[in-house]
Amino acid sequence: MSVAPGKSCGPCTMCCKVLVIEELDKDAGVLCGNCALGGGCKIYNTRPQICRDYLCDWIMDRSLPPQLRPDRTGTILQEDPESEEYQAVVDPKTPMAWRHPLVFKLLVAKAKEGKVVVAKSGAKTWRIFESGQVSPWT
Repeated sequence: MSVAPGKSCGPCTMCCKVLVIEELDKDAGVLCGNCALGGGCKIYNTRPQICRDYLCDWIMDRSLPPQLRPDRTGTILQEDPESEEYQAVVDPKTPMAWRHPLVFKLLVAKAKEGKVVVAKSGAKTWRIFESGQVSPWT
């Protein structure tokens, strides 16, 4: 997929903080040393392929409103191609950010579509069900 028309990362740098980037030896919840706060990458032209390839669902999905941009909700929305889970990934310092009303409504809707929906914060994971019920997930 590609960036949806009219969307850009802008000042959002959530992926630079929240996601694990093994190629840069970067853990979840630690801001990448190459991140220029306010948007941008200090090594943009030579950044690892994983960074070049990564696009969150907000930037790809034209239907997701500006209010769901990751830096506004504290939550990255993404499909995990390996597990086929729909994930809400948050900073371990704000582990319940995925409970933001707009995010949670979307997660329940994804569960109603038949997807396995999980929220992840560091080593903690929760499953969100179509009923809106939540339980720890291992």
